[in-house]
Amino acid sequence: MPEVLHGKGVVGGCANGPALVCTAPISGWGGIDPKTGTIVENRHPQHGASFAGGVLVVPGAKGSSGWSGQFHLAKLLGTAPVAIVFTRMNSKLALGLVVLNVPAVLGLDPFGSIDTGDWIEVDGDAGTVSFVAPQEG
Repeated sequence: MPEVLHGKGVVGGCANGPALVCTAPISGWGGIDPKTGTIVENRHPQHGASFAGGVLVVPGAKGSSGWSGQFHLAKLLGTAPVAIVFTRMNSKLALGLVVLNVPAVLGLDPFGSIDTGDWIEVDGDAGTVSFVAPQEG
């Protein structure tokens, strides 16, 4: 596995945490529970997994414009991801990134390189994703 993946920074800043790798796009409205930071979309492959305090690695967003509202609520409740890595930009995801204001990187293929539970650092200024040692505490 490469130690650093290179993409395009979309939202600046730097954050790290355990990765939650989603193999399918997430629906914001009805797809997540903002109170817990959990994927609740019944047919989603990662149904029941939590992105709270971690790095969300996802192909993109799907559904209505509820993505930004639901993820904004998750941010207010302290259950939002600390960073996002994704492969496809659309208007739902773009608005969600503006609302979340967490480091985000686009334009790399994280699947096959990043596994759920890997501790990664997202640098939105440099457009990189690095594998780092887990942080204690």
